[in-house]
Amino acid sequence: MGPGYVGRFAPSPTGLLHAGSLVAALASWLDARAHGGQWHVRIEDVDTPRCVAGAGQAILDQLAACGLQPDGAVLWQSQRGPLYQQALDKLIAQGLAYPCGCSRKDIEAEQALPTERHKAQVYPGTCRAGLHGKPARAWRLNVQAVLDRTSSSPLIHWHDRRLGLQSQNVLTEVGDFVLRRADGLWAYQLAVVVDDAAQGITDVVRGEDLADNTARQTVLQQALGLPTPQYLHTPLVLGPNGEKLSKQNGATPLDLHDPLAALQQAAQCLGLPPAKPQAELNQALTAWTDAWRVRLRAWAA
Repeated sequence: MGPGYVGRFAPSPTGLLHAGSLVAALASWLDARAHGGQWHVRIEDVDTPRCVAGAGQAILDQLAACGLQPDGAVLWQSQRGPLYQQALDKLIAQGLAYPCGCSRKDIEAEQALPTERHKAQVYPGTCRAGLHGKPARAWRLNVQAVLDRTSSSPLIHWHDRRLGLQSQNVLTEVGDFVLRRADGLWAYQLAVVVDDAAQGITDVVRGEDLADNTARQTVLQQALGLPTPQYLHTPLVLGPNGEKLSKQNGATPLDLHDPLAALQQAAQCLGLPPAKPQAELNQALTAWTDAWRVRLRAWAA
């Protein structure tokens, strides 16, 4: 990696940044700076019912207060529907996507085993061979057709730069996943894959809770003939109940009256040393960039 490195931070504006999201933002910024590359910010606002008015700009203001300035214009997913439609049309034309008429209740009824908490239900491929009179609700990727077309194994392998070798069988652990939702909104997986390619993203640095999206995104990248970035998933910040800190789990917005103090906590979660006493914000970020390079060498060893 080097000057060709392009990274990104892609928050959803369902609220302000909290301590957990700042860890991902800082890690992705440090990784880009440590490689002498570019760092972009993308506001992932396709799930409009969950987005909070004004939160996107407020997040950008929070990042600026922390000295985390993007290279170039901010990308807003809500403005990119035509590009997502082009990608879906391409998959449909190649026979790699199909309409689905199943409701959530239909999918629940087909589960052989109870679904684990926080885990998506496996879609059994009910509509893969046709709607059987049901009205179309969503569009799904035909994972088996993609694997056949690309001569790929169902077990998708990837190397996480921090976690090491990872794998997932998308067919048995996820099934044919949604590209466009029943409510007409674009699914996260399609929007992310299209935008990562459009922005030339070479390295994705994000929270460990998103690691199990990687195999699905790899399959979709293969289906669309797009490059697969390298991935690094950062440690999670946990709430008082031991689960991932999130807006749904009581996370409060960052207190940025002292941005350096907030960044100190994020750096600590990443295993980086504290900033020197009396250090200015830019001095601390420079020191953490150097420390990040050391961490990268340790992960690569």
